[in-house]
Amino acid sequence: MINLCAGHDRVIAFVDGQNLFHAVREAFGYTYPNYDVKKLAQAVCKKEGWRLVQTRFYTGVPNSADNKPWHHFWANKLAIMHQVKNAFVYTRPLRYTEKDIILTDGSVVKARIGEEKGIDVRIAIDIIRLAHQQVFDIALVFSQDQDLSEVAEEIRVISREQNRWIKIASSFPEAPQQRGINKTDWVPFDKLLYDVCLDLRDYRAQI
Repeated sequence: MINLCAGHDRVIAFVDGQNLFHAVREAFGYTYPNYDVKKLAQAVCKKEGWRLVQTRFYTGVPNSADNKPWHHFWANKLAIMHQVKNAFVYTRPLRYTEKDIILTDGSVVKARIGEEKGIDVRIAIDIIRLAHQQVFDIALVFSQDQDLSEVAEEIRVISREQNRWIKIASSFPEAPQQRGINKTDWVPFDKLLYDVCLDLRDYRAQI
């Protein structure tokens, strides 16, 4: 029988920075990553009655030769994030490849598209590793990557093995076209909540 003792509300937030940015852009219209991830995680936890103990942020970063403006944006933003207490940052290089893009008139143009490799794998490894270490009761994942639905299955196995209650939840912008990760609890947030969690520094101005 799983131990459901009260007070098991320790949360580690796992934030896929690129996934969150694209979801927020689609739902709320923001054109660059203007979130303060710790504030956002704290606000969602407060709404749910949970206690945030750690924030982990993951993102792909282009090198300067591929995309100088975005490289400097992330260098500036991540330098601040590294100073945040109980926050950890994990980065991987973005790889650019040429892809055919079909326009509305049917014509095809080539565009260089940045892709991040290994972020979802790193998040999955960390969730499972930290669950085994029993340092959280709730994994709050800011992502809509359906590959992470397999992690939810693994968390249920770990819960039975450890005879303790563990939850995995996915948080995402509240909008008609948005949905959470399958097999997780869905915790959407609206624009009002998001807007009180903005990072007011505009790192674009420092480029």
